[in-house]
Amino acid sequence: MNEFFPDIQQAIPFEGPESKNPLAFKYYNPQQMVGQQTMQEHLRFSVAYWHTFKASGMDPFGAPTFERPWIKAETPMEQAEYTVGAAFEFARKLGAPFYCFHDRDLAPEGATFAESCQNLEKMVAKAKQLQDETGIKLLWGTANLFGHPRYAHGAATNPDAHVFAYAASQVKHAIAATKELGGVNYVFWGGREGYETLLNTDMKREQEQMARFFHMAVDYAKQIGFEGQFLIEPKPKEPTKHQYDFDAATVLSFLRAYDLFDHFKLNIEANHATLAGHTFEHDLTVASINGKLGSIDANIGDPLLGWDTDQFPTDPAICTLAMLVVLKQEGIAPGGLNFDAKPRRGSFDEIDLFYAHISGMDTFARGLLAAHQIIEDGVLDNFIEERYSSYAEGFGKSIIDGQESFDSIEQFILQQGDPAYKSGRQEMLESILHSYV
Repeated sequence: MNEFFPDIQQAIPFEGPESKNPLAFKYYNPQQMVGQQTMQEHLRFSVAYWHTFKASGMDPFGAPTFERPWIKAETPMEQAEYTVGAAFEFARKLGAPFYCFHDRDLAPEGATFAESCQNLEKMVAKAKQLQDETGIKLLWGTANLFGHPRYAHGAATNPDAHVFAYAASQVKHAIAATKELGGVNYVFWGGREGYETLLNTDMKREQEQMARFFHMAVDYAKQIGFEGQFLIEPKPKEPTKHQYDFDAATVLSFLRAYDLFDHFKLNIEANHATLAGHTFEHDLTVASINGKLGSIDANIGDPLLGWDTDQFPTDPAICTLAMLVVLKQEGIAPGGLNFDAKPRRGSFDEIDLFYAHISGMDTFARGLLAAHQIIEDGVLDNFIEERYSSYAEGFGKSIIDGQESFDSIEQFILQQGDPAYKSGRQEMLESILHSYV
């Protein structure tokens, strides 16, 4: 499998932190034990089919810059066959155990819905063959319900029931394709499930439509025996101004309101969290403390830019904070860390795909190692436990246990007076964090 990346003759090696080779891992050693699992088992890295193999480098001000060899074909289906070959060659040489795709990434849209389904079936068969040959697995599948003009006003939330029906039919086949390929998750991303103006929008109706759509998906999964994890990926804006799946808290509230809480977990993306005005670790924590952190889209945004830049993660401190959340919930499986990221427009050579992924994998490996050691040493957990220790016993515990009232609490204050001031030690803790990174 040297057709598309002939400059990479073997799998990317681990050479350690002292290596100066940009085509070698400095920190990601797949078989290194971190606690009771290997790095590979902890991190479960996945290559995003759409950004890595379908992105063109085009932006609103310029033409495509990524002239990939696998897109040079006479027909859309030939291009699809070249692309899937490139995808598996890349993932094998990178050493990534998983990949993810949208249905329209893997197979092109046909002239009719039936033709689109036939195209998908053919490419699923090809992907399955390559999975068997390489051992690379599908982390999750999803459907592109935002790219075609029919979805200009949304898919499940579209005011036209005909469009809703088309979207439901497309998702039916995408779930079936994910099952056929052994995918262990299926993701719903809102795409255009939102609105631009309330002047033409019935928000309540649209959210009810989306809930009905999700219930139908749950029913279909049971019907065909798909046991993978259903995930919803929050995003506050883009492509619509107001996305219904704004952030982790919003999605959790929606799931509770429409009796879907038991059927879904969340796929949290770093860049989406920051677009919502949160830190990455904030949305991870909101999902995790509710038992709903299912998977992660690993990327980062540019703090100087206000849109979804989908850059590769390069900050070990951010990745350490993320891995603290993952380790404390005892892992992310059957989810994983999917690189929903792309090289910058000017990094247009195929080799840049390797540089970008190697950097991202090393950064998360550093985060894993640091997070594991922080937990082992208890330096943050011990401080937090002590900070809240007044609720562990005595009067504070009786508050939490429901044994106190406003009246009894007032009597406590009248007797005890004002509380003492206690520092939160933020700067000290930040210093400790960076000493591990």
